[in-house]
Amino acid sequence: MINALGAPQHLLLLGGTSDIALAIAREYARVSPALRVTLAARPGARRDAAVASLTAAGCTAVALDFDALDTAAHGTLLDGVTVDIDVAVVAFGLLGDPEQAWTEVEAARELAAVNYVGAVTTGVALGARVRAQGHGVIVALSSVAGERPRRSNFVYGSTKAGMDAFYTGLGEALREHGGRVLVVRPGFVHSRMTEGLDAAPLATTPEAVAQAVVEAVRDGKEQIWVPGTMRAVMSGLRHLPRSVFRRLPV
Repeated sequence: MINALGAPQHLLLLGGTSDIALAIAREYARVSPALRVTLAARPGARRDAAVASLTAAGCTAVALDFDALDTAAHGTLLDGVTVDIDVAVVAFGLLGDPEQAWTEVEAARELAAVNYVGAVTTGVALGARVRAQGHGVIVALSSVAGERPRRSNFVYGSTKAGMDAFYTGLGEALREHGGRVLVVRPGFVHSRMTEGLDAAPLATTPEAVAQAVVEAVRDGKEQIWVPGTMRAVMSGLRHLPRSVFRRLPV
């Protein structure tokens, strides 16, 4: 269970090698010295390194095989997790090449399969676990890109829009069962995913996102933007006339 200070006993990271997921685990390790982390990701050197880094941070870290594209396996994904999941972080996703994504069928399919279909099937599995436990928080890492998809990355934005809508609805469905969903909408995050790209205004870091997530879970929030000023920015952008929006350098 999550204690009075907002610290979980067991944290599940889906896409556990992502910079943001690992930053969240490290942030929780600071307030929960006996933290157990189940790191769900594809086997390999990156996963091994992630487990080692969390162990060094004082966590009890174990690995779980997980592939976002293997949706057929998502129904039984959590069968091997024998302890209650206090906080689950849905952190996997692809950014992709924005031009390939709208001109090449396979590129578009992969983005949609990972960012939306995989997110939905794992969300259904997580929802079943929360209902069975009677408690638990699911943290869904969405993106401001889904709030109003832009010409520069509209396929990615559309997948995040769908993912965001699903987890927002899942939060409503789980309320009567003792569960909660936190939808996180970061702006540009300096990470491996965005390496080599020009930073957008209000760019942030995995550590800043992690701190915001931990505070939001503790405070019982259901939606946050990181940084917080991004909420006002996106509200303004959502209401711009299309003729004006398309002229912006976004």
